[in-house]
Amino acid sequence: MSFKSKLLGTALLGGMMAASLVAANPASAQTAEFKTKQAGDIVIRARGIAMVPDEDTYDDTIGSGEGQLNNDFVPEVDFSYFVTDNIALELIAATTQHDLDWVNPNLDAGSVRLLPPTLTLQYHFMPESRWSPYVGAGINYTFFYDSKPGQFNSVKYDDGFGYAFQAGFDYAISGPWSLNLDVKKVFLDTDISINNGANTSKAHLDPWVFGLGVGYRF
Repeated sequence: MSFKSKLLGTALLGGMMAASLVAANPASAQTAEFKTKQAGDIVIRARGIAMVPDEDTYDDTIGSGEGQLNNDFVPEVDFSYFVTDNIALELIAATTQHDLDWVNPNLDAGSVRLLPPTLTLQYHFMPESRWSPYVGAGINYTFFYDSKPGQFNSVKYDDGFGYAFQAGFDYAISGPWSLNLDVKKVFLDTDISINNGANTSKAHLDPWVFGLGVGYRF
């Protein structure tokens, strides 16, 4: 299944979830009381995310080709703390797995797992409203682990820092519950060492992270 099809399916699932909530009680859907965003709140969210690398390899000693990482779809948990009614800190935790293929020449470079904890500082517009959009920016540190070399003897990725931007919104359902849609752009570089350093490449991975889920505010 293509990425577009999976992303469309995720969006449709989220739409059906929201529609079912409204359909279950249409008269009170817009009038049900909900908890507004306030200083001191802690929000825990569970999201389904699509990790979509926007890779670009350069300065490589493999040949004239380029490396390509596939997309991955996984669950994710994040935690937010509201410093003020408008300003929050968010930390996300998820791990993804990606296959690396080298194109022209066509080579199987195995797979690798990424653990990219990301901390962002957010500004939430209209914290007292049912619809509350936000923007954010922050830092990221990505761990590469469980690397499989494919047809090579070894493939190693260097861990490293990056930075991230995000935008999204919360829709308050009722009480402390909310729906969430979130998009992040993470800027991340890594050095790839193949065959114990005989071949090397630098890569901009720069993934997009699309998330859809639910949140609970304490």
